[in-house]
Amino acid sequence: MSEGTIDLSVFEELKTTAGADFVHELVDTFLTEAPGMLAELRRALDANEADRFRRVAHSLKSNSNTFGASKLAAMAKHLEIGGFVAARADDGAPLTALNHEYGRVAEALAELKRA
Repeated sequence: MSEGTIDLSVFEELKTTAGADFVHELVDTFLTEAPGMLAELRRALDANEADRFRRVAHSLKSNSNTFGASKLAAMAKHLEIGGFVAARADDGAPLTALNHEYGRVAEALAELKRA
């Protein structure tokens, strides 16, 4: 499941550098906090708060890159850099896609943590 969703070389490098136990803690934190970030993106979009939207997208991008979740990071980067207008014009469809990709990443990270 994780192949293609998580860049395993990035994930393994993180484990080598930071230690497997610490990476498991990071994964747990990400899996706990990311759903709130996704909800915050929706709230910022609904409230027409582009700056808040951009900041949350930036944080999600950075966190995703940490684990090698390249597609999720790229999607968040797109939202960070000018994606607010597109998300408003598209009735939030990019956020739906982002949520879907996060689901894939969450499943893959949980699988990697169990391995």
